[in-house]
Amino acid sequence: MGIIAAVISALGYGIGSTLQAVAARSEPDVGGVDARLLVRLAKQWRFAVGLGLDFVGFIAQFIALRTLAVFVVQAVQAGNLAVTAVAAIPLLGVRLKGREWAAVASVCVGLTLLAAAAGAEGVDPVRLAVKWWFLGAAVAVAVGGYAAGQVKGRAAPPVLGFFAGLGFGVVALSARVITDLSIGALLTNPATYALLIAGFVSFLFFATGLQRGKVTTVTAVVVVAETLLPSLVGVVVLGDGARPGLVWLAVLGFVVAIAGALMLARFGELAPQGEARDRPTTVPETSPAT
Repeated sequence: MGIIAAVISALGYGIGSTLQAVAARSEPDVGGVDARLLVRLAKQWRFAVGLGLDFVGFIAQFIALRTLAVFVVQAVQAGNLAVTAVAAIPLLGVRLKGREWAAVASVCVGLTLLAAAAGAEGVDPVRLAVKWWFLGAAVAVAVGGYAAGQVKGRAAPPVLGFFAGLGFGVVALSARVITDLSIGALLTNPATYALLIAGFVSFLFFATGLQRGKVTTVTAVVVVAETLLPSLVGVVVLGDGARPGLVWLAVLGFVVAIAGALMLARFGELAPQGEARDRPTTVPETSPAT
């Protein structure tokens, strides 16, 4: 059940990203981190449908985290780039090269190995202090990402991607430790607010980073940040693990899947075939006539 939910999550995120791409490409970069960007994008139907698919993806991810280790679920989320790449063929007229088909196959093989090696995880309650730490991490991601958005130069986009990836990781970790879904419990659980804060700012930082920098660079940083660090926290803090004797297979599957996702980094955002990619985000100033 967990594997099925994780795959549905990847499908929702992957196809949603493809639909959102057309809308995102039409918005100009206004500098810094502007929350109104999401408001403007929400007015476009493709972006709105993409958000709906993102919501489906999140619900499926939440279900998957009930029974799977964080490192498995996060690897599947990184694998949604393979879904995006394949979905882009009919939706955006994109042609995949042999290297990219190999990357799609790599993601599929890696996730299959992970599924075979992953141990069954429960959703045991954790200490309240852990939930507060996650809320603190969400706030730190928000502050750090906002500061990165004010920086000019080539370093800003990948740094924004890094904070976006960390935020997506906090979302997964927070969802994992939410065990009581009653209204009262949700309102008093620090992990609930960690999830909401991290989810909003991560989406904003990712969109801003894509506007200001190269798609491949930003997306690759997001993939690394949203998989490696949260997976480590899952193993050390939440007690995630593989089946006895299959740790090596889990590690191999994780590495193969993430390597394939990184090869597909350009599909973190797409444009219809024929549009320029990585276009300049600012117009060079001209010297006044003398």
